[in-house]
Amino acid sequence: MNVALYDELIKTLEDRFGKNMDRHTGIDWNSVQAKLVTHSEKLQTLSEMERTGGQPDVIGFDADTHEYIFCDCSPESPTGRRSICYDREALDARKEHKPKSSAMEMASSMGIEMLTEQQYRDLSELGGFDKKTSSWVITPEKIRARGGAIFCDRRYDHVFTYHNGAESYYAARGFRGMLKV
Repeated sequence: MNVALYDELIKTLEDRFGKNMDRHTGIDWNSVQAKLVTHSEKLQTLSEMERTGGQPDVIGFDADTHEYIFCDCSPESPTGRRSICYDREALDARKEHKPKSSAMEMASSMGIEMLTEQQYRDLSELGGFDKKTSSWVITPEKIRARGGAIFCDRRYDHVFTYHNGAESYYAARGFRGMLKV
């Protein structure tokens, strides 16, 4: 990543951090920035999160690993990660009208983890995300083995978990990711 893009990304992250202090109470930006400087390889991943519309922000600190947790905090499911099915198996199963990719593949190629249902619920305590969209979440093996996958959204000020066939895709469904730095 060139210096200008690096500086622009750091500035964007710092501005977002400052505007959303309720997401990271007790965390100091200077400590986050120092961690980003020492783990600059993670900036490419954060750049991809930003480029695809995720608006990554710090949502916590993992005391066990001493890492800051960045998560997609865009109001709706990231625009550059929608209209995708759940995983490669689902993508391969579609005979026609295949989406461009799958959530699991995109997350892996970006270097982020998709959220679990519980992580999604925890994130939604920090804001009213996905009021018009929905986001795929990690699906338990028992559900996936039967061809299904789960997704979450927020309606009526409540987080709901639903199911669909893993091969389904919709213009308003994408996924949210997480990165530890």
